[in-house]
Amino acid sequence: MPKASEIKKNSAIEFNGKVLFVKDIERSVPQGRAGGSLYRMRMYDVVTGSKVDETFKDSDMLNFADLTRQPSMLSYIDGDEYVFMDNEDYTPYHLNKDTIADELLFINEETKGIYVILVDGAPVALDLPTSVELEVMETDPALKGGSATARTKPAKLSTGLTVQVPEHIATGDVIKVNIEDKKFMGRSDSK
Repeated sequence: MPKASEIKKNSAIEFNGKVLFVKDIERSVPQGRAGGSLYRMRMYDVVTGSKVDETFKDSDMLNFADLTRQPSMLSYIDGDEYVFMDNEDYTPYHLNKDTIADELLFINEETKGIYVILVDGAPVALDLPTSVELEVMETDPALKGGSATARTKPAKLSTGLTVQVPEHIATGDVIKVNIEDKKFMGRSDSK
């Protein structure tokens, strides 16, 4: 049984008789408390899909729920349902657009390294690689010699995400984006 301080994003825990999937964790250290940190976790119920916010002390003991990660790829979109196909046995996994809204900013048909997270055999979330390669769809014209400066400009990517890029990046370039902080990492090697 892990402590609350050992729980990470994209974990599934059992709490109050429900299986909850952890989407976000905020750590705070209240002033004047003779104790440890507080962990505010934004989770959602894997059965109902409802959001649950709970705050735990760092020493609270929690139970992990059984989850598996299946390597998958985006197959097709059917209205608000996104269908991912298992890379090994071609099982389709249906996920609602609202459930994976944050992750959709980083996914297209070419995205590699996607895992569908299953709890009790049901798809509940996605686990993405640390970085993805996306095409720049719209940005200001590239400036010659702009690579030597630290100035940036906004660039709209193929998924709708907007990131700051160096001035030498042009429309049509494929760039690497860090998923955690939504920042430009460099040009893609594969073009």
